[in-house]
Amino acid sequence: MAINLRPLGDRILVEPAEQEETFAGGALVLPETAKEKPQQGTVLAAGEGRRDEDGKRVPMDVSVGDRVLFAKYAGTEIKLDGKKLLIMKEGDILGIVDN
Repeated sequence: MAINLRPLGDRILVEPAEQEETFAGGALVLPETAKEKPQQGTVLAAGEGRRDEDGKRVPMDVSVGDRVLFAKYAGTEIKLDGKKLLIMKEGDILGIVDN
């Protein structure tokens, strides 16, 4: 997926992981409002990093392709090319998931 958005500073663009929508029997489907917000996702784009007090760039700890954990209500939801994505600050990332 080609991204036409370049986050600025210490912001990143994350595609949230989809959660299972049906239960074991497969008959019950949860409405969008009843679903738990995902807390994992894949970094699609990252800014260059924040600037320190001297104006020097501080490199990001995450990079494109990383699978990350983030705070439950972190970021701002946007819709880009028909997909729901989150744009958030690097500080909202709780950790990187190792495969």
